[in-house]
Amino acid sequence: MMDATPRNARDALKLIREKEIQFLDMKFVDLFGALQHVTFPVEGVDEGTFLDGVGFDGSSVRGFQPIHASDMILQPDPTSLFIDPFFDDPTASVFCDITEPREHKAYSRDCRGIARRAENLIRALGIADVAYFGPELEFFVFDDVRYDQRTQHGFYYINVESAFWTTGQAHEEKPSLGHIAPQKHAYFAAPPVDFYHNLRSKMSILLREVGVQPELHHHEVAAAGQNEIGFKFGPLMRQADNAVKYKYVVKNTAHRYNKTVTFMPKPLFEEAGSGMHVNISLWKGGKNLFYEPGRYADLSPLAINFIGGLLHHAPALCAFCSPTTNSYRRLVPGYEAPINLVYAQGNRSACIRVPFSGGKPKTKRIEFRCPDPSCNPYLAFSSILLAGIDGIQNSIEPPPPIDEDIYEIAGTERGRNIKSTPESLEKALDALEDDHDFLVRDGVFTKELIDIWIRTKRHDEIQYISLRPHPGEFNLYFDV
Repeated sequence: MMDATPRNARDALKLIREKEIQFLDMKFVDLFGALQHVTFPVEGVDEGTFLDGVGFDGSSVRGFQPIHASDMILQPDPTSLFIDPFFDDPTASVFCDITEPREHKAYSRDCRGIARRAENLIRALGIADVAYFGPELEFFVFDDVRYDQRTQHGFYYINVESAFWTTGQAHEEKPSLGHIAPQKHAYFAAPPVDFYHNLRSKMSILLREVGVQPELHHHEVAAAGQNEIGFKFGPLMRQADNAVKYKYVVKNTAHRYNKTVTFMPKPLFEEAGSGMHVNISLWKGGKNLFYEPGRYADLSPLAINFIGGLLHHAPALCAFCSPTTNSYRRLVPGYEAPINLVYAQGNRSACIRVPFSGGKPKTKRIEFRCPDPSCNPYLAFSSILLAGIDGIQNSIEPPPPIDEDIYEIAGTERGRNIKSTPESLEKALDALEDDHDFLVRDGVFTKELIDIWIRTKRHDEIQYISLRPHPGEFNLYFDV
């Protein structure tokens, strides 16, 4: 890890000289969260690089500019600089803001800019000084992944050395040793069943080196390479940066060891999916605003209204927090899927869980469980905060908490009255189309961005899936 985080361009250039860095790698995400980068030799990098930025073609980035207005500026943020561990030659990486060169202002579709505006809004309203976020990104490690979609065929094939389905397979080069967890029973498994301990430790070391502080790691529920590395909470925009770093480090570390990682929410049928539970708390003057002892789960009225805003806007939030067609293979009954739009203390069948804090004000938080790691974290965190702000400003009361297994009461009248998350990306986008005033009211999101998001998701993803025969349809219909 670097000795100190640069505070400005001068600090960044000093560190580049001291570490004998050869290249500066500028990173940003497109509208849908895919990481992009461009690399410059340090001989051409000076204070002007940080102050004035560098140009790039915005029409070649998904969700950005049309070709007739393609020129955009990458503005490197020196406070985000880190030594990149994945290049052969010494390289420093930096996250960039995006500016509009014609009017010299922040670009409305810049994801970091949206996160920054959300943070500024909660301060401007006097609600809080800081919104802390703590995402928990789960992922799968696979040994072999093949997929293709053509006119005459469509398939995917996955193999995992540690998976439950390997116990009966013959291995010509390597015998099976039998240390395999049963399906859905790998949570907290110990080595040798936990095949990935050493790999996660290597990932954790590299995360620490790039400024993401790991706090724990373990095997997750799915007995086919599902893992999680927890890292320390932080302010909204920095945590979105850290979520992007996390995926970058995890993917590239696995690649070094000839393995591959996916953050796809539901890559395996009949196994647990990968979520990105998001822990949230608001602070002001060094005080946790979500904590008030003696009330239900020690939650303050402000926290209850924040929850009310999340539950009220949850269908629309899913369009940003669970933004893929595959997300809704995860958000189904069972598998501890957080489909029920209620809150409760310690209840993992609710979409908002209030973790037990043992009466400790500093650890009081809520956990929003619908999001998954396919999301753009800048947009997901910002939309979550804006929904909570709307709940606070309009004193939105959530439904009463439910402290029992919601799946057990599903068939009762009480269970039937519990609202659920959308059943598909299409329905989530419909909800966003009908409910987005809370996002655009203070200029954090723009109506233009929301329209582009909805249009692109419908055309490029929903239509792509709906036009193609599904392999399961051959099981159902081939012999009609």
